Amino acid sequence: MSSPRRRAVLVGVGAVALGGAGALALDEPLRSSLESSRPVSSARRRLGIGQVDATVPSAGGTGPVYATFASAARRRDVTWGWAGPPGRPARGLPVLLVLHGRAVDAHAAFTQLGMHEYLAAHLAAGGPPLAVVSVDGGSTYWHPRADGDDPLAMLTGELWPRLAGAGFDLTRWAVAGWSMGGFGALLLAREAAAGRFTPGGTLVAAAAGSPALFASAGATSAGSFDDPDDWHRYGDLVREPGTGGVALSVSCGRDDPFREQTERYRDACRPTPAGGIGDGAHTTGYWRSLVPDWLRLAGAALTA
Repeated sequence: MSSPRRRAVLVGVGAVALGGAGALALDEPLRSSLESSRPVSSARRRLGIGQVDATVPSAGGTGPVYATFASAARRRDVTWGWAGPPGRPARGLPVLLVLHGRAVDAHAAFTQLGMHEYLAAHLAAGGPPLAVVSVDGGSTYWHPRADGDDPLAMLTGELWPRLAGAGFDLTRWAVAGWSMGGFGALLLAREAAAGRFTPGGTLVAAAAGSPALFASAGATSAGSFDDPDDWHRYGDLVREPGTGGVALSVSCGRDDPFREQTERYRDACRPTPAGGIGDGAHTTGYWRSLVPDWLRLAGAALTA
């Protein structure tokens, strides 16, 4: 098992990817730390063993449409975007909220994962219509921070009223995310199930790819939590998933630094979430491969 210090270094792999290759754009010190801490996984990646590199389909997806607002909760301008069935307006569409990984923003759900194209493919295969919504969350791990940056309050008090005003159907909604956003999706599922996160409507499904889960406060990456108390309150999801009533899908690649904690999280949930541990690493290509399952999970739960 890697040391807390190494695991702290590994966390930074979550966000920036090279275009079509699906590989991470790491700076050299981070790449060296990753490879030295997981030599077997690194060798597997070099040899192309057990890797997943899904490409975005050309399915005729349209959008996304973006807007920006001044967020009092985040103390900065925040951009959000959405994509839906081609040619259909927002009114009446249920929402899959997608939370991005660290060091990217609301655009990444579409530019990195191509979710508008996957949505078009989902609809062409007979899936129920829905809207994919993404919003800037910074690098705060989707929870309130000591400096006053509060993504949860932004979602509840600022994004949700805008979605309602645009005519989206928020009676039932779903959430998905990757890396830091995968952690965020599981956090929202726990907080919503406990009645502590109530933007409106009922959260019915949550999906996480490579969720950035940490074994202890000392294992977290720099800046992801304010202090040990902050991690115990918001970060210790493995000890207390608390997602009763929310349909879950939680997946991670065998060559991902978050695999061990993802396995522990899955073991702690009752019933065991859909998804699982399979081929793949902490890469865009792997996250893309999960998107069709996220859309199927959300579509089934939103129309149940």
